[in-house]
Amino acid sequence: MGNQSFHLAQLNVARLKAPLDDPTMHGFVSQLESIYAVAESAEGFVWRLKPDDGSAFGMRAGSDSRLVVTMSVWESLEALHAYVYLSAHKEPLRNRAEWFEKADGPSVVLWWIPRDTLPRVEQGMARLKYLARRGPTAFAFTFKDSFPPPAERE
Repeated sequence: MGNQSFHLAQLNVARLKAPLDDPTMHGFVSQLESIYAVAESAEGFVWRLKPDDGSAFGMRAGSDSRLVVTMSVWESLEALHAYVYLSAHKEPLRNRAEWFEKADGPSVVLWWIPRDTLPRVEQGMARLKYLARRGPTAFAFTFKDSFPPPAERE
């Protein structure tokens, strides 16, 4: 399954409605470990960004402590799609408006990376910015407007 030369990277940015330790966030926080476990055991999962400090997310973006980033790598678009929309992840996704502010622009970006490499958060943030400015391209795309791996575009 998946492409021999490329893996799919994804970055998701979201702004929490309240700090993670606020009682209104309990419904979200209480699911994190189990949802991460579902991802890590999903077919096609390769890697996910894990924080050094044991916090729930891989990174706080900038000075805004409520802006959080998740990032992962998958063998294929189909594998990531199955995890996001067909696994236990779909429940918190369906309820995201309870915990996250509505984004002004795209909050998720997908792109292909050479197999055996890992993306950097800065790279993903740059691609998210590119997606917001230019729309979906082979450089930065979405589930709705996706592109095949480079080897399949030749």
